[in-house]
Amino acid sequence: MIFHVLTIFPDFFRGPLDHGVVARAIEAGLLEVRCHNLRNWTYDRHRSVDDRPFGGGEGMVLKPRPVFEAVESVLPGRDQQRHRVVLLSAQGRPFHQTAARRLCRYQELVLICGRYEGVDERVAGHLADEELSIGDYVLSGGELAAAVVIDSISRLIPGVLGNEASTLAESFSEDSLDCPHYTRPAEFRGWKIPPALAGGDHRAIREWRRMAAREKTARLRPELLAIEETGNEQRVIDEGGRTE
Repeated sequence: MIFHVLTIFPDFFRGPLDHGVVARAIEAGLLEVRCHNLRNWTYDRHRSVDDRPFGGGEGMVLKPRPVFEAVESVLPGRDQQRHRVVLLSAQGRPFHQTAARRLCRYQELVLICGRYEGVDERVAGHLADEELSIGDYVLSGGELAAAVVIDSISRLIPGVLGNEASTLAESFSEDSLDCPHYTRPAEFRGWKIPPALAGGDHRAIREWRRMAAREKTARLRPELLAIEETGNEQRVIDEGGRTE
């Protein structure tokens, strides 16, 4: 898989992507991250990528031309089945694990890092396939968000993790948090591990983990367990109240 990152700070990614799982995957040739400087698609002597907003207001707005030309340059034969263009902004739809799994299916993913007061709306309306946000807060730019998205999706690429089963049992894999984990010693400062984990009964361990994950989710993230009852059937409502 190839990630294309459109940014005015390409050097930013030397830190987050030089360590851990993503770095090993890049070294193994399982994925590529190509950072493109948006200033390469500017034509004035100041290499300006932003301008004042029409109608007045605070801040500057990222201009459409550099972004459009950058995407058209890195994806000259854009194919909706193989390529996806994502604008990262605070106004986007929430980026969840389900989105990571969906985006993992594409061969090339373009991540547009917003900056300044925002990005010209024509980028969202006529260039990007979707607009995503990593949380309900405002960052100085989309670079941190891009690093989060790359890390999350990379974990799902076959071969990236040493144990492929890891992605099946981690948090949000089944609309709930991961179960609590314990390691040695079995008793620490008077706190003992749950008896089910020490008994050796794998069926009992699986059941305990399932129930413990649900309990932890209900305690810390109850919105993930918005349950709709239909007769005797209970369905977990996907993504904040929507069902498919």
